[in-house]
Amino acid sequence: MQNIDVKVVNVTKRFGNFTAVNKVNLDIPKGAFFSILGPSGSGKTTLLRMISGFEHPDSGDIFIGGQRVNDLPLNQRRTNLIFQNLALFTTMTVAKNIAFGLKRRHIGKEEIRKRVDHVLELMDLKGFGERNINMLSGGQQQRVAIARCLVLEPTVLLLDEPLGALDLKLRESMKLVLKRLQARVGTTFIYVTHDQGEALTMSNLVAVLNKGRIEQISPPLDLFYNPQTYFVARFIGDNNCWDGWVESIDQDKCKVKVGDVSLLAIAGEKLSPRDKVSVFVRPEIICLEQESKGKGISGKVEEFVFDGFYFRILVKAEIGSMPLEIKVKIPQSKNIPKIDVNSTVKISWPKGAAIAFHSSIEMDKTKEEELEGVVI
Repeated sequence: MQNIDVKVVNVTKRFGNFTAVNKVNLDIPKGAFFSILGPSGSGKTTLLRMISGFEHPDSGDIFIGGQRVNDLPLNQRRTNLIFQNLALFTTMTVAKNIAFGLKRRHIGKEEIRKRVDHVLELMDLKGFGERNINMLSGGQQQRVAIARCLVLEPTVLLLDEPLGALDLKLRESMKLVLKRLQARVGTTFIYVTHDQGEALTMSNLVAVLNKGRIEQISPPLDLFYNPQTYFVARFIGDNNCWDGWVESIDQDKCKVKVGDVSLLAIAGEKLSPRDKVSVFVRPEIICLEQESKGKGISGKVEEFVFDGFYFRILVKAEIGSMPLEIKVKIPQSKNIPKIDVNSTVKISWPKGAAIAFHSSIEMDKTKEEELEGVVI
């Protein structure tokens, strides 16, 4: 475990009859920016609190720096936890806030001064030491909270949705600050969030948690383009999701009947003919052309919205008895086709862009007939 800073082995935590964390296993590499991402109630904060020592697992083991810490008090673990409420001392200066933990460890005054000066420079707060906390902006207070933890030289820095209270613009800038800071100091960061943008922007690895279980652990790009479960495909980013059934299987490829249309997809898990499935296709990867130029599925533009970053287009396919709604996202810098609401367009996507997982949706058996259709 020499290259693993945090190892979680089969950890479970219950509150009465509710299982908050269910047999979770994690290996968090030394020096990683590791995010735990999930919806509210998924168990991510409980997992973080067990790593920090604020909660104790009912079963399983937690190792930090190779040492089993299940029975170790939180003040003896080489971790520091930053909450959304920063809990800074408003009656103290920046330097005194940062030095607080060092004083409690009875570090000498000269050593404290050196460490505080070093971390102030590291956090781009040089010259702010004598300022009162109330004189700082929200982003600067975030940096002080991080500096107060880093000065103690923890093996792992734990962050529980620390950007949640900031406005959108400041939150966006702090994401980059945290990413650069972690790369500079090399300390292992474990970051808990329900915000996908935070997790995907900052992290080397992301663990997606759902109902107390790990669904997938992957780098951000793999998580986005290669989901391993139905939940991850639905939860991460925006996605087209169409329900159908498997017509045929060829190794990891399958043909899925969606209404009157046959779609070619990658099987995201083991599938068999006649299985009920959901097919996922990212809106960003879909090609949209004027009907006279394009190839693929014909459809009519129902909505055309510009949100400042993307053109968001909703197309209703004009095929068969089951209309298909298709979401398309085109970056605003791209030269898009000249289309308007009610325009007729052609929709297509590259081979391998569609992925299929088992679906719990009950289908009408009368629709499970072999129908001639378009193959995409």
